[in-house]
Amino acid sequence: MQSNATEMASVAAAARAGQGRLNLYAGIHKALRAFMADTLIQVGRTDFTDAADVGRTADQVDELMALCASHVAHENDFVHPALESRCPGVCLPVARDHDAHLHHIAHLRDAARALRVQEGAEREPALQALYLALALFVADNFQHMHTEETVHNAALWAAYSDAELIGIHDALLATIPPAEMMQVMRWMLPNLNAPERLDVMQGMRSGAPAAVFDAMLASTQDLLSPGDRAKLARGLGLPPVPGLVAV
Repeated sequence: MQSNATEMASVAAAARAGQGRLNLYAGIHKALRAFMADTLIQVGRTDFTDAADVGRTADQVDELMALCASHVAHENDFVHPALESRCPGVCLPVARDHDAHLHHIAHLRDAARALRVQEGAEREPALQALYLALALFVADNFQHMHTEETVHNAALWAAYSDAELIGIHDALLATIPPAEMMQVMRWMLPNLNAPERLDVMQGMRSGAPAAVFDAMLASTQDLLSPGDRAKLARGLGLPPVPGLVAV
């Protein structure tokens, strides 16, 4: 990918062509980009002399890697078979990326877990090594997700109706445990734009048990800005939150 006006114009044209179509990648990729960026920043600012701080960072890296591994599995099990069925060969480069990502994930998880048992003098170089390795992993994943959101989306939209894509999406969602879903929402909801966030919450209200929707709605109190909470409440037809005004 080249970051220039021609590339951006091509991506914008593809986005216009896909307006109104179901985008299997948009929400989860926004969540992953946010989680990756936050974790990289956290590793970079961790105090190697503070065992508790190091432990929190190791936990976050481990959680990110677990989610990344799960995401690879979801795409391998649901999205790639759909692509191969009607667009043979289109996902081979990304499938190879997935194999490499799983190797990197295992390495980064081992490095994060090793931090917990290292002494103070060992932590500083270990954290620096983890920081640089994680930065490369994040950079590679950002490029990888770009390919999925351009090449793969174009193939999916050409080969499948939205009703069929919804079937793929719903089958994938049905395999995600509640704890993983809550983790994804923690990173997804605050990083979606307001219309995307409303779509997610409306879908959850119509398709999930009321208790799940209520729990997710309650979690937005801590995840969203006051203005975004007010917009969401208005969109869902809920009573206005006292003191909040949607802008």
